[in-house]
Amino acid sequence: MNNNTILLVEDDREISEMLQSYLTAENFEVLCAYDGREACRIFDQTQVQLVLLDLMIPKISGMEVMQYIRKSSYVPIMILSAKDSEGDKTLGLGLGADDYITKPFSLAELLARIKANLRRTTQYDAAAAPAPVVLTAGEVTMNLSDYTVSKGGAPLELTAKEFEILKLFLQNPKKVYTKEQIYALVWKDAYYGDENAVNVHISRLRNKLEDDSRNPKYVLTVWGIGYKLGDAL
Repeated sequence: MNNNTILLVEDDREISEMLQSYLTAENFEVLCAYDGREACRIFDQTQVQLVLLDLMIPKISGMEVMQYIRKSSYVPIMILSAKDSEGDKTLGLGLGADDYITKPFSLAELLARIKANLRRTTQYDAAAAPAPVVLTAGEVTMNLSDYTVSKGGAPLELTAKEFEILKLFLQNPKKVYTKEQIYALVWKDAYYGDENAVNVHISRLRNKLEDDSRNPKYVLTVWGIGYKLGDAL
């Protein structure tokens, strides 16, 4: 098993075989699952670096597969779906997906987004921290050595992107970030003009951090510009 192993969950065998062939030619190892139960079984038995997940799959839905994975792993999950409504994208990103690509898509764009998502995990693996690095704000504590976050001593379960957004704010508490800057720094990719990904992750992060997400004190909106860490923390 190499360190570029992808779990592809797609019940359309023609699409699955096409993607497997293309990604294999790009030096990825691709494991194929054709239903939700098989996807969960392969994930439990194999170390994968990224999951490509269709939502409309038999036995267990793609959303359920994603929730199952997120119980134990922050591995990047990219949704591949023919559903292109804002509601579907919001739900998918909100449940823990790192990216959402609407079918039909170009193989070149898919490859670029896969590489962008993998760069984050590669950087984590390459970075050797000799001692725990802890960031704090108010009751929130982030440990960069084991990628844990807690509030008032209670653990917070954040997705990989939520973790990266919070880390960005904690490391630069006085800086205001535009949505374009957040996307570039967290997604490690060019900004395509779609604010939905940033908006959804900020909203989900607030729901987990704030006592009242309608009156946040940790992640503040700077109207007309972007977001920043709360001043009073």
